[in-house]
Amino acid sequence: MSSGEALAGPAQVCFENVVQRFRVIQERPDTLREAFAHLFRNHSSYYNFEAIKGISFAVRHNEVVGIIGRNGSGKSTILKIIAGVYRPTAGIVKVSGKVAALIELGAGFHLDLTGRENMVLNGLLLGLSRREIRALEEQILNFAELGEFIDSPIKQYSSGMFMRLGFAIATEVNPDILLIDEILAVGDAAFQQKCSGRIDEFRKRGKTIIFVSHDMSAVRRLCQRVFLIQDGVLLADGPPDQVIARYEELLQRPIKAIS
Repeated sequence: MSSGEALAGPAQVCFENVVQRFRVIQERPDTLREAFAHLFRNHSSYYNFEAIKGISFAVRHNEVVGIIGRNGSGKSTILKIIAGVYRPTAGIVKVSGKVAALIELGAGFHLDLTGRENMVLNGLLLGLSRREIRALEEQILNFAELGEFIDSPIKQYSSGMFMRLGFAIATEVNPDILLIDEILAVGDAAFQQKCSGRIDEFRKRGKTIIFVSHDMSAVRRLCQRVFLIQDGVLLADGPPDQVIARYEELLQRPIKAIS
């Protein structure tokens, strides 16, 4: 299937010919009359777009895998399928273990609740009991470094504060698989370094990490293996330097228009 199959241990994440198709609406009727008129037209007001086109790969226990590619290539869609946000249109997806996902800033947060209340809410969503969340509260607060803002509604938070709280919660709940989508690009350099250190700790503890980023230096530093996605296809799977070189070569080509 890929270079990852040579690694020992069972796969924690496995995609077999996975397809993710979305319906894209080309025009939306503004009135009831227009909607009724659409019923009698021969042409369709939508088309099907395949964000993922028959992708297969296996990510094994204790691997740190980077996913790179141009915007719109399907990288985030892969993470959302692993996280269970999307159900694939076709193919087989197997995920073994507890998943924590840092896919979008504020995802899973309620804007009117405080940071502390959202910490409890997120912990419950990740399968922890209230007692377990209380036991982790001090570590989460220390890592997030939000001070008195932890008791303010998070609608008042900056993007960096969102990232601090989300990353602290996701990594303290001790997941088997950690999904990260570009979120480490948010926040100051000191906290980014702190997050990188936490990822290194996770790797030493045998966690599986899948990391989407446009920061090639971070991909080289953190990842053992890299996937290159182009137009929903897995174009390359291998060592970081090799795959990044192919990506940089790809960037010199013009972008193909979507028909």
